[in-house]
Amino acid sequence: MTNNKKDLLKRYLIFLAGLFVNSLGVALITKANLGTSPISSIPYVLSLNFALSLGSFTIIFSILLIVLQIVILGKNFKPESLLQIPVSIAFGFFIDFSMILLNALNPQMYAAKVAYLLIGCLILGVGVYMEVLADVVMLPGESFVRAVVARWETEFGVTKIAFDVSMAVIAAAASFFLARELNGVREGTIVAALLVGFIARTIGKKLHFLPGMLFE
Repeated sequence: MTNNKKDLLKRYLIFLAGLFVNSLGVALITKANLGTSPISSIPYVLSLNFALSLGSFTIIFSILLIVLQIVILGKNFKPESLLQIPVSIAFGFFIDFSMILLNALNPQMYAAKVAYLLIGCLILGVGVYMEVLADVVMLPGESFVRAVVARWETEFGVTKIAFDVSMAVIAAAASFFLARELNGVREGTIVAALLVGFIARTIGKKLHFLPGMLFE
């Protein structure tokens, strides 16, 4: 096996591991019952009101984001971006598996819920860092934001914030419409939006030497 193929294999293995770690973080944040992460808020609200699981709705929502990328980018949509489809399916299955793994967790005290939320954010941040480190495929959420940036030449940070806020608002509206109460979007949603990216960036700065050690 050539060095390039070894590097690519390592990258995909790291990405796959990061995807699973990511799903554990999402599951733990969700189990904290203080609102889930912005990108998972719409699938979570739908899973509370319909028969499909959080993982299943995550897959459906991810496919929708991929379709929107195609609409936004048109002929500039790269065929390799279709790798997001199997990645989304794997992520959905990982989320359902992680929810099963953590099924026994049901914190009652608010302090315990906050602790689960913060640990979940840390785990999710590690997963995001691993995906960035692998640098092979992006999840549909970030790819959608990048598609908007490329099409309308907006600033990435501002666009990402607008995307997260939009997801939370749509999830809240869907919750009120379907259940006549607010589920899935709470203080934990805001905490996750603020913390996860910060944790991933901090790990990246602290381990800046790692890509050079792992890849040629």
